[in-house]
Amino acid sequence: MTSPSDPYGDRDPQDPSAQDPSARDAGDPGTNATQPLSFQLNDQDAERPAEQPSQGEERPATASYESTPPPVDHGAPAPSAAPMPAYGAGWTPQEPAAAPDRQGSYEQQRPYDQQAGAPDAFPPPGAPASSVPAYGQHAGGSHAAEGVGFLGGVGAAGPAGTPSRAERKAEKKRAKRQRRSQTPRGRVPGWMWPAVVVLALVVGAGGGALGSVAYENLNDDGSGSGSSDTSLPSAPGVDVSTTPPLSEDNTSVAAVAERLLPSTVQIFASGGGESGTGSGFVFDDDGHIITNDHVVAAAAEDGEIEVVGTNGVRFSAEVVGRSSVYDVAVLVADEARDLEPVSFGASRDLVVGEGVVAIGSPLGLSSTVTSGIVSALNRPVTTGSSADDSSYINAVQTDAAINPGNSGGPLVDLSGQVVGVNSAIATTGGTSGATAGSIGVGFAIPAEQVLRTAGQIITDGEASYPVIGATVQTGGEQTGEGARVDDVNGGSPADEAGLETDDLITAVNGQVVTDGIGLIVAIRTYEPGETIQLTVVRGGDESNVDVTLDAQTG
Repeated sequence: MTSPSDPYGDRDPQDPSAQDPSARDAGDPGTNATQPLSFQLNDQDAERPAEQPSQGEERPATASYESTPPPVDHGAPAPSAAPMPAYGAGWTPQEPAAAPDRQGSYEQQRPYDQQAGAPDAFPPPGAPASSVPAYGQHAGGSHAAEGVGFLGGVGAAGPAGTPSRAERKAEKKRAKRQRRSQTPRGRVPGWMWPAVVVLALVVGAGGGALGSVAYENLNDDGSGSGSSDTSLPSAPGVDVSTTPPLSEDNTSVAAVAERLLPSTVQIFASGGGESGTGSGFVFDDDGHIITNDHVVAAAAEDGEIEVVGTNGVRFSAEVVGRSSVYDVAVLVADEARDLEPVSFGASRDLVVGEGVVAIGSPLGLSSTVTSGIVSALNRPVTTGSSADDSSYINAVQTDAAINPGNSGGPLVDLSGQVVGVNSAIATTGGTSGATAGSIGVGFAIPAEQVLRTAGQIITDGEASYPVIGATVQTGGEQTGEGARVDDVNGGSPADEAGLETDDLITAVNGQVVTDGIGLIVAIRTYEPGETIQLTVVRGGDESNVDVTLDAQTG
């Protein structure tokens, strides 16, 4: 049965302390003594009242502490200690009422588990209250009361004025908040943001510049193909694209065909009782079309030229100009303005073995795509049936199938840039531009030469080519030792340089030549007005001579 004075209902109703709580305050009010404390350890202990041990006897299975043993009247029965509630049952000890010199009651003192130095806060048994060490000081030794605080969750307080652990923690929190308010953590000073932005811009600009330099060096080394080349020759007023339409890593012929077929056309030319067919492509946004001179030669004088786009649209075109020396012709048509112009690349960046694509209308079959590789570079080739229409080409050789009707069509690298114009094929009977069929040996005019000649035609209506003013042997038996000089024109650049008949020219600017065609092709890779160095052998002696190139139209 429970009551306000016995909330747990486990006190002996015959015990005076159970009837009057003040009855258990048996200590002397002036001695700062406390009633011995005990714990209920099991249910069996709760069913019987605790027995008062005799003086000097140690109470078993309990922890107790007395500063000064209370006086005991041996003539009267000693009041028994009230049994304590079980551990963790929420029991709170009460301070004796008559203890005026105590520093507060038990309810005002700190629990044991909130004291930093709790074991040393208790005075040793028998020590006066004044001997209690200051809070946090080590008193040394241990005693039974330490077990009281640990097991029951209750401990004695420190001396008067000593801050509690809760108060210390609260003070630390206040100090921490104050430090944070004075010096914000994780906050960057305002001046640093502009500095970071400026640094990022500088680093970005530097990285872009370095990347640009590396990219240009890569192109100059010829390790990349189809890249934009600002060194490609051009003429005033002529604007062509040199930006690759496809990635330099592209390996798809289908992707090349998709991009280039809309720019490729089929050409029919007729006049003077003759006719011809071939291919071409859109050169720029002004409606200019590039093809071979031999494709439109029949219509050069009052003939007709019809152009057919890949979309089937037919329209007429006119000849702007042509060069039989380089086998290049330029047409123009207003309808061609609606077609996509090609992008030009540098043939000098090609490497042997690199993939290329030939597009055109072989044997009258429009929009035909064939693929192969670059078989050789700087291959001297001549075409034409007479001296008047002979073309000398420093050609790109390819094994991509080229047949009659492919002439004038583009030779394209895998990044989608035109690197040459298909012009001739080799046959078992020689080199031809209009007969026989492909045996896997085709030739294309280098893109640099096409751009230079087309630019001159568009700007001036005609093209010029460089000469030295001397004739060399191009037929007959060749020894492969060089180009033999047949004749030197008086007053020509060759004459001024001191060349003589029967001189043997073996190199042009260090590039070896083996015969007359090789010498002509090598010279025509330069422009009129440029100075070249010829290596000449005369009477067994070798010397170098400088020659400034003259110009002729054709």
